[in-house]
Amino acid sequence: MSRKTVVFLCLLVAVAGMGLPAAAQQTFRVMEYNVENLFDCRHDSLKQDKEFLPDSPRGWNQTRYNEKLKNIAQVVMAAGDEQVPDLVGLCEVENEYCVKGLVSHSPLREAGYKYAMTDSPDERGIDVVLLYQPATFRCIHTQTIRIPNQVIDRRPTRDILHVTGRVVSGDTLDVFVCHLPSRSGGEKETEPYRLFTAGYLRRAADSIMAVRQSPNVIIMGDFNDYPSNRSIAEVVGAVKPEGEIEARTLYNLMDGKPDGTYRYRGEWGTLDQMIVSGYLLEGNPRIHTSYKAACILRYPFLLEEDDRYGGDIPFRTYKGMKYHGGYSDHLPVLLELEVSE
Repeated sequence: MSRKTVVFLCLLVAVAGMGLPAAAQQTFRVMEYNVENLFDCRHDSLKQDKEFLPDSPRGWNQTRYNEKLKNIAQVVMAAGDEQVPDLVGLCEVENEYCVKGLVSHSPLREAGYKYAMTDSPDERGIDVVLLYQPATFRCIHTQTIRIPNQVIDRRPTRDILHVTGRVVSGDTLDVFVCHLPSRSGGEKETEPYRLFTAGYLRRAADSIMAVRQSPNVIIMGDFNDYPSNRSIAEVVGAVKPEGEIEARTLYNLMDGKPDGTYRYRGEWGTLDQMIVSGYLLEGNPRIHTSYKAACILRYPFLLEEDDRYGGDIPFRTYKGMKYHGGYSDHLPVLLELEVSE
């Protein structure tokens, strides 16, 4: 055996002993953001959108609309850490015109996002959207889940968006984006509608986890409830991941996070949730995440001083009816996953 052959074999043994991974890992980022009233400046006769028109008391106009698009794009790009997030769930978007404006006529136009969205019967016309990077998430199916409001005699609410895609590891990822009924009219008075809507979300997630051999599920959105409320902790059944993890159980990665995504009367609370199936926490080596990989994005430019209660508060587009030029009354949340290439 020649000396060169011996050296080559020794190198092979050394490399094998290093325990190198079979495939490289890449970070897959998922963001959720309630953008607070992304409305265009045109009247839709079928919707209650007169609050956001040029002749309304708010004085909503094209300049302010364009500024809103630019602000949302800034937040999305800031969350990317050198590359934009792979998935972005958005709440409170009026229509497809606004989505096209965001992906084609804002600073996000270079990012190449595609999108899926609902067309809900919500009286104000607001919907939920999923932006996705087609290079890292190949969309293979979209579904809209309609909530039958007439069953419990309530006004129409937002549909739930379900998007199925394939990531670079070859795994299927099922993503739900939701915006549960608001607390307008009182928390207790409106709770039954959130419980009712959460039931449809839970059944949709259960049906996916029952048929998928590898149930990789992400649920995100504005729940208008906190992690300890019944709609999330009992109906959806998503709690903080502690102890033994079960593949087909849902876990709320925002439960127990400090501060919150929304501030009400000087108190922070987390209305925006990032929920995953247990399989994404411990069952799948090709695509996985952890409790620590989810966070609330508290960029300084998204906050301002709370003149009334002290501390900080989200920097909003309006203060009451007065234009303020900010971003949203919610803070975004971010989840990172590791995916094998």
